[in-house]
Amino acid sequence: MVASTGSHAAERDARAINARHGDIAPSEIAIGVVMGRTSEFFDFFVYAIASVLVVPALVFPYVDKLTGTLYSFAIFALAFVARPIGSLIFLRLDETLGRGTKLTIALFLLGSSTVAVAFLPGYETIGHSSAVLLAVFRIGQGIALGGSWDGLSSLLALNAPKNRRGWYAMIPQLGAPLGLIVASGLFAYFLVSLSTADFLDWGWRYPFFVAFAINVVALFARLRMVTTPGYAALFESRDLEPSRVVETLRKDWRTIVIGAFAPLASFALFHMVTVFPLSWVVLFTQERAARFLAIEIVGGIVGLFAIIASGLIADRVGRRSLLGFSAAGIAVFSGFAPQLLNGGDMGEIAFMISGFALLGLAFGQSSGAVAANFATARRYTGAALTADLAWLVGAGFAPLVALVLASRFGLVAAGGYLLSGAVCTLAALVINKELGRRIA
Repeated sequence: MVASTGSHAAERDARAINARHGDIAPSEIAIGVVMGRTSEFFDFFVYAIASVLVVPALVFPYVDKLTGTLYSFAIFALAFVARPIGSLIFLRLDETLGRGTKLTIALFLLGSSTVAVAFLPGYETIGHSSAVLLAVFRIGQGIALGGSWDGLSSLLALNAPKNRRGWYAMIPQLGAPLGLIVASGLFAYFLVSLSTADFLDWGWRYPFFVAFAINVVALFARLRMVTTPGYAALFESRDLEPSRVVETLRKDWRTIVIGAFAPLASFALFHMVTVFPLSWVVLFTQERAARFLAIEIVGGIVGLFAIIASGLIADRVGRRSLLGFSAAGIAVFSGFAPQLLNGGDMGEIAFMISGFALLGLAFGQSSGAVAANFATARRYTGAALTADLAWLVGAGFAPLVALVLASRFGLVAAGGYLLSGAVCTLAALVINKELGRRIA
């Protein structure tokens, strides 16, 4: 039998401390969701930006810049490979120790792995061991991200009013542009304020310290929520308790696969307007990285408002319709937009603004295609596994594949990669009629 989240003494004590907590409103759940997702995406973007600006020079100085960036992107992908493993490990801890204890261990592992990167010695100091350590830290981040699933996003979706489901579905996605804006701002500040030598020596390390501090704040905020009696009862009443992974895979494998491919267009575009263009600009143009990070900040703001707009639109036309229309828009975008990165300042701005606007509409509803498609008893575990697979398939190797294609065959090839993601999303929405009915 699956152990209750209240079975562990530490969690009972935490709930006793928070026993005065009253009724739970969707807006209150939303606060915890946004804080948690923003901290996770901030970690993601801090590492992603460093993988372009720092890792090639620090860890792979013995190869050319393009090869060093490709090596860096290969290590970048390790977190997405490790994430499902983390889910398997921490879902077991959830069963035995409780959600609060599991979340504490996962977020401390995430914070420790992140801050460890800040102390990474370079190749000039320890040779190839630098790359090995970076890979270990990245795997630690991935395992921790798999374990940081707290069920709050699913809880939010299930408690949203029926006529506002699109609005509440977009709330978790707000963490992505918020994390990007803060991470890009930090790196841009240090790039402008420091010499290149000082930035590569010590300046780049500070955003990782900030990431650790944000993780600590997010940890206590999320623990304050998941350990209260009201939340515990709400999780249990909604059957948001961990189920056996083998049983979930056996009964819901089709839902997990379709749920992973449904948001593929938005996940492919996610990297095409964040990590990949930064690498292209740094490697193949004369533009300063700080200036392009400023463009990314503007793009992030556009994306933020587009995500909000996606909630309003989805409640009028349906989430499935919006996902389909946005995937078609991404397909059109893939045919011409990537070439704008070679179009000078105005081309880059046009690419980023239009890309983030389209990303916000698509990504804003991508989480709505997951939780409601599972049987209630397996929703918690099924949603976690689906999210892991979606990020692995849609995002893990995206910067590496896009940069390989673009460097060998031109930016049009990167557009072809983006088109493949749009085709997969449209196919998933067409094939799975059950998915279409449930998220419409």
